[in-house]
Order: sequence, then C-alpha cells, then structure tokens
Amino acid sequence: MVEMKHFKDATSYFKGSIQRILDLQRKDGSITWFSNGIFDPWNHLESVMALNILKHQNEKKIGFQFLKNTQLSDGSWNGQLGSDVEIDEIEGRFKGNENAEKKIRDTNFTAYIATACWHDYLINESEEFLKEMWPTIEMAITFVLSYQSKNGEVRWAAQDDSAPDDDALLTGCCSIYKSLECAINCASILNIEKKDWRRSLVELGNAIKNKPELFDRTWESKDRFSMDWYYPILSGVICNDEAEKRLNEKWNIFVVDGIGCKCVSDQPWVTVAETAELSIALLKMGREKDAKEILSWAHKWRDNDGAYWMGRQYEKNVFWPKEKPPWTSASVILAYDSIFKISKGSELFLNNNLLNSL
Repeated sequence: MVEMKHFKDATSYFKGSIQRILDLQRKDGSITWFSNGIFDPWNHLESVMALNILKHQNEKKIGFQFLKNTQLSDGSWNGQLGSDVEIDEIEGRFKGNENAEKKIRDTNFTAYIATACWHDYLINESEEFLKEMWPTIEMAITFVLSYQSKNGEVRWAAQDDSAPDDDALLTGCCSIYKSLECAINCASILNIEKKDWRRSLVELGNAIKNKPELFDRTWESKDRFSMDWYYPILSGVICNDEAEKRLNEKWNIFVVDGIGCKCVSDQPWVTVAETAELSIALLKMGREKDAKEILSWAHKWRDNDGAYWMGRQYEKNVFWPKEKPPWTSASVILAYDSIFKISKGSELFLNNNLLNSL
C-alpha cells in the first residue's frame, strides 16, 4: 500500500497528473482525450473537477466557460464516444481525428455539468458561481429528463442517426441519478423549487434498483462491464447490506489482487479509472481500509512524469492502450480526495443527502 505520507502535499504529489490535464486543455477551455483527440463533456468535467480540487482556478473557469459557450439550444452538448476510437494494434496509441468521429448528444454526458457545479460549490462556496451556471444546469437537466420514460429510466442519448437504438444504460443512468441529485441541491441553494426533478429522481432510483429489465436491452453481454457492477453503489442507489451482497457476488470476477479493477470480465485488463471509482464505492460503504488498499494499486500504473496510464494488460505486462487520458489522472485525484480529504469537495460522492426543499 502507498503510505499516507505521500499525500501530505497533494499539490506536489499530483503535479505531473495535473500537468497532463493542463497540457491537453485547449485555449478555448476544452480538455480532450489526447492531443487533437476526441472530446466528451463527461470526461472533460472529470478533469475540470480535478483542477478545482488542486486550486487551478483559472483553468477550471475556462473549462466551465467552454461548456457555457458550446451548449446546444436543446440543452445538450455534442460528444464523442470512446468506443468509437480506433487503437493502433502495434503502437497501442489512439488513432483518428476528432472531426472524423460521429457526434452523440448523450444524456449522461449532459447531466454531469450539475455534478461538477455542485462540486465547485462544495469547494468554493460561491453562490455567485451557481447563479452564473444555473441557466446551463437547468437547460441540461431539462434535456435529460425529456428522455425519461414513464417507467423511470432515461434514454442514453437523443435519437438521431448516431444513436438509433432506444435503450437506457445502467451505468449512465446511475451517473444521471447522482447528477440529478446535485442539480436539485444547486437549485436549493438558489431557493429554486424543483419538485418535478425530485419526482424524477425517485422514479429513476426505483428503476435502477427494481427494474433491471429496463436497461441495456440492445446489448448481448453488458454484464461483462465492471461499471454496471459498482455504479449502483457509487451513485448511492444501492447501499448497506444490499451493496455488500452486490459487491461480493462479482468481486473475484472483476478485482485482481494487487493489480486493480478490470474494465470487462473477459479480458486480462485493469483500468485505473475503474480502480479509482471502485475505491470510492468501497469508502462509501465504510470499507476505508479496502478503499485505500485498492487505490494504492493504481500507483503502480503511474508514469515517471506523474500522469497515470489508462490501463494495464497484466498477462502481457504492457500498458494498454499506451495513452494517459487526462480523465484517468483526474479519477485518481477525485478518489484520493474522497479518502484523504484534500478539498472541501471530498464528500461529493460519499454524501447522497438532498437539501431541504422550500
């Protein structure tokens, strides 16, 4: 395990991780997966939150400003899917130009603005910032909830040629659940009542917890993804004994001792982001020792420059892909903040309390 002493000075320890994010932030504020690479709002905001934790206020500000400037009239953003990115089989590098990738108006991508804004409020306690961002948050959540069905689940993306299948994704809906909770809390700080959002939150949580048939209907093997396993816990929908049971059922399928959390069950491939997120889920369950232990494994996949590799193919002992996306380093920073309390935003994923309504 990486000792606690390494994190007494988080700014110094994560200097290389933050520099990777800064190196990939463009002048317009956007943060891409790799140089001249794809962009999606969720991973952009994950990186912005890491900047916020370590007090890079100007870079954080232009990150939020970019989304304000590029929000579409329906409240969404155009994004690109990582699953569409080709990897050079020899070099292990991402291929392709972002302009050649298809664009998706993903509901989860769109909702995450509320999580990042609530995170900013926890850290900086700026009501002025929330007021500035409120129109953006409200438009985004309105877009997302326009795709919520009467059964409670939320369609994964706006229907168009790039997203023809009518489906809801479990992991995406869990993330939306957390974002909707954060949006309601943002509204409460501004003395804005959103009873319809509160109803939608309850309906979404009920769907996630009790209606598994609503999700991943067009996938043949979605169970192979570890995020579908731990995200219901990370989001706060499933907790206590039910969370313990869920985690124990697939622990040996997804967790490789001393290495990390797999992305998919049928490949010898751990990913740093999944490992970091799982550690937060464990902490949320009160398993602090396990959370620290698992997160310490991610330290092995940190490059000499301080940034984190995306994943490790542990049978071949190679980094795969051979890339260091900014959101990978950001996920580690968010996890360490949750455990070691670097910032006042450390309770973001640990607390699921809603502020009182008017």
